[in-house]
Amino acid sequence: MARLDRVSKVYGDGDHIVRALDEFSFSFDQGEYWAIMGSSGSGKSTLLNVLGCIDRPSSGDYFVRETRTADLDDDDLSELRSRELGFIFQSYNLIQQLDVLENITVPLLYQDHPPADGEERARMLADRVGLGNRLTHRPKELSGGQQQRVAIARALINDPALILADEATGNLDSKTALEILDLFDELHAEGKTIILVTHEADVGERAQRLLKLKDGYIESVD
Repeated sequence: MARLDRVSKVYGDGDHIVRALDEFSFSFDQGEYWAIMGSSGSGKSTLLNVLGCIDRPSSGDYFVRETRTADLDDDDLSELRSRELGFIFQSYNLIQQLDVLENITVPLLYQDHPPADGEERARMLADRVGLGNRLTHRPKELSGGQQQRVAIARALINDPALILADEATGNLDSKTALEILDLFDELHAEGKTIILVTHEADVGERAQRLLKLKDGYIESVD
């Protein structure tokens, strides 16, 4: 589903270079559920951003299915991201001027040929995450947990094969976090590939596999 071949990501220059990833090679297969853990600065968020085509590698190759992302220009990369990937941010990244339904449908705007049933699908996803009665509410009228549910529905609107989550439960109370993790379990059971970054051991234990990073390298795989 996703393959990294000697990928490096370097920030800065001269005497101030930081190698967030250092010739990192790994493959994530279809249908797997991975947690990525590591201390601050280990490279886990950088890895997720590369996997989500938000950042390009400084060197090396990243493949989504069989597509070599280095061969794509920015427009084609955006199309790939909107078609294959669903990204869930810790800070939700909702558009404050849009209501719940509009926020969920935002990824469809980046498709050349959005599906005709896009709004209907958005309503179904809102129902699935428990927000069917909040479609006209804006983010400031929602709790943190409700905003995260909108973000998850938005990530699912294009029926992506790969779901990426960056500390998706980090800002939530324990009850809401468990509900979000239950939803991830359901998505995994349906065949979705899920990769989540977390610093919480109990969240990592919910995943099928665990990848631990240290200083841009793989420390362990369980």
